[in-house]
Amino acid sequence: MDPYEALGVSRTASAAEIKKAYRRIVKETHPDLNPGDAAGEERFKSASAAYDLLKDPETRARFDRGEIDAQGQETAQRNYYNSYADAPDNPYRQGQRFDDFEDLSDFFSDYMRAGRGARGTGHDHVHGMHADGRNVRYRLQVPFLDAALGGATRITLPDGAALAVQIPRGIADGQTIRLRGKGDPPIGKGQPGDALVTVSIAPHKVFSRDGDTIRMVLPITLDEAVLGGKVEVPTISGNVSLTIPPGASSGQVLRLRGRGIAPRGRETCGDQLVELRIVSPPKVDDELAAFMETWRKGRDHDPRKGMTS
Repeated sequence: MDPYEALGVSRTASAAEIKKAYRRIVKETHPDLNPGDAAGEERFKSASAAYDLLKDPETRARFDRGEIDAQGQETAQRNYYNSYADAPDNPYRQGQRFDDFEDLSDFFSDYMRAGRGARGTGHDHVHGMHADGRNVRYRLQVPFLDAALGGATRITLPDGAALAVQIPRGIADGQTIRLRGKGDPPIGKGQPGDALVTVSIAPHKVFSRDGDTIRMVLPITLDEAVLGGKVEVPTISGNVSLTIPPGASSGQVLRLRGRGIAPRGRETCGDQLVELRIVSPPKVDDELAAFMETWRKGRDHDPRKGMTS
């Protein structure tokens, strides 16, 4: 979805107007304030993604110019000749590449014609030609915790060389890291291209991610569910103590505030949601069985009440 439409603002909206629209939508649709509202949750997610894109002036400008799409991904480069064929000055010194032409003779004939017009002479000089290097693209799978907390890794290039990559904290699956000047070399005095590294995040055995929220399932014992207590819980930044309320049930979700992910460009962390799952002992001994038999007598507790037709 277009980020301006997601926030309900015009393309000329000020930064303050964009922030105000985002805050209004958050108040109306945040899942914690409106549990069970699936449509509201989708609107909240769309608005959050749109605000992440538009709140940064540079990113917003790149989107407005068509350099990135609504997900922040690089768009396909336009054919430079088609875009600038009618320009009065020489376009090729601004980054034109040979492979934008189906026939190299087209490139040289256009270059010579533009060069004569710019210099006002009939002499053909191609030895001073300059062109920027091409951007090159890579895909990189990074460990879950490196994507959440930041890290460093290396890409091995086809020629055996290595390229160092710094993983920004909070990068999301599918986002792209730009390494300026690490693409193809230029021609003459042109600028080197960039390396564009699209990230995929490896799954984690304990954690999953939903935006800036970390989710996990925590097994608890039968006595912890009945009596409650404090247990150690893993988070992306280390173990913390969590209080299990007495009478907890499987599927109950507890919140650890500020233990989630700080998205790129933001300092505030999301939360971690801990779903409880009661796990019975692998073998029920006679003492436990006898206790449960005694407890069950004379009690009418029925968790399935109302489910039968």
